[in-house]
Amino acid sequence: MAEVITMPRLSDTMTDGKVSKWHKKVGDSVKEGDVLAEIETDKAVQDFESEVNGTLLYIGTEEGGSSPVDSILAIIGKEGEDISALLGGNANAGVSEKTADVKNEKEDKTGGESADLEQTNAEIPAGVEVITMPRLSDTMTEGKVAKWHKNIGDAVKEGDILAEIETDKAVQDFEAEVKGTLLYRSVEEGGASPVDTILAIIGPEGTDISAIIAGGGQKRSAATNQQSAPKSGDQKSAQPEAKSQTSAAENRLAISPLARKMAEEKGINVYDLKGSGENGRIVKKDIEEFKPSSGQVAEKSAAAPVIATVAPAMNFVQGEDSETPNSQVRNIIAKRLAESKFSAPHYYLMVEINMDKAIEARKEINTLPDTKISFNDMVIKATAMALRKHPQVNSSWAGDKIIHHGNINVGVAVAIPDGLVVPVLKNADQMNYNQISASVKDMAGRAKSKGLKANEMEGSTFSVSNLGMFGIETFTSIINQPNSAILSVGAIIEKPIVKNGQIVVGNTMKLSLACDHRVVDGATGAQFLQTLRTYLEQPLTLLL
Repeated sequence: MAEVITMPRLSDTMTDGKVSKWHKKVGDSVKEGDVLAEIETDKAVQDFESEVNGTLLYIGTEEGGSSPVDSILAIIGKEGEDISALLGGNANAGVSEKTADVKNEKEDKTGGESADLEQTNAEIPAGVEVITMPRLSDTMTEGKVAKWHKNIGDAVKEGDILAEIETDKAVQDFEAEVKGTLLYRSVEEGGASPVDTILAIIGPEGTDISAIIAGGGQKRSAATNQQSAPKSGDQKSAQPEAKSQTSAAENRLAISPLARKMAEEKGINVYDLKGSGENGRIVKKDIEEFKPSSGQVAEKSAAAPVIATVAPAMNFVQGEDSETPNSQVRNIIAKRLAESKFSAPHYYLMVEINMDKAIEARKEINTLPDTKISFNDMVIKATAMALRKHPQVNSSWAGDKIIHHGNINVGVAVAIPDGLVVPVLKNADQMNYNQISASVKDMAGRAKSKGLKANEMEGSTFSVSNLGMFGIETFTSIINQPNSAILSVGAIIEKPIVKNGQIVVGNTMKLSLACDHRVVDGATGAQFLQTLRTYLEQPLTLLL
């Protein structure tokens, strides 16, 4: 029977989709996993794959055209099959369970949602687990499989890395939480699929999973969640967190998801731990028995140097226009910045700092063994300490209330070829210069290779953006929501200044503070900058 493929809902806000390009034409043979078309949504252009085998019999929307979500996009069936009944207005009669998730508003069909779910549940054999594409960040709508670490037929143990998933923010390891044999992969390397659709199936070797594959991604996801409820009771547990990356070979730290979660809850730096598990893997026992020493600092040996990275240079051809398709990261940046700029009433405060004493302090600090800090590290430390004295700046707007954060988590803007990411230094006010330096270098280095984890870019309460290394003297930034302020740091400039009534040569740096007027009043922002100026112009005051 022919299968009707409808325009998918590829984002929460999508109402219609535009077909940017068809990869198949009527009469072409189609295999499961083949890219049918490229669909442009309100957020990105995404590959749309076939989940059935057959011949493309009908195209409902031509290239460049658009159609509403859930409307007919294509029909796939046997060559020469009569599809006139499907085109006569009864298209939904041919919708397979593969696309049946769009029937949420069509409950008048026989059986209804609950009946479909029960039927799908019955089709899943004992011991078989359906793995769906996890939501690894708040803004993630689809994931791309950058690399598979397991092939069909391979044995899988709990904690094994199944695949590397590329989100709109980073590439993350995706671990298995069950044992068995990898029976099915829905997406090949380089392919993408929406969140909550089927990614893989794990179960006993030789198990017949044809009924599950025929059941469709969204239905399977719901059924799997029901079956796995006695194990986890929480959907979040089906989305294992990525391992840290530290080794020279693969830049990864072997740690179980449970151990990582416990470490985050207890505020333990996982880089300070030594694993007692297999191959040095950090496990629950290591977290429970960990006793931090007073002199521990984050390791810097594997940290990559901070390099000012910008988008690759484009070739200029006289009289010839060119286009660059937007990446997922670029689309998310555009959306978030527009939301911030047009929803938060921005205003800007600027101040000029005398950096002479900060320069001298940095020289002395860097004479210490195994120590090399930057001016940016000093700004971050001073900012975190100033936030401690002005908690209103460390707050967020939440509609009918203002949230005053109990932790000071400073986001540091890092330029990458695709745009900008903001890794977060958790509890920055409690970190010393060495820890700040090592963390910034480590995360900035991994940001350039998309090695950051989603949880390393979430939870910021304030942000810092520094363009001083490009020679920019002053600039203003757009607030990184849900923060209420962002600090823009310019270059240190040597110029004549007035000191004790005399014109002398001095070193100055301009700071610009962008504030959300709903949270931070002008006087509050000014007082914060006064404190920050004191910390930078008199570095010893940080010790008080």
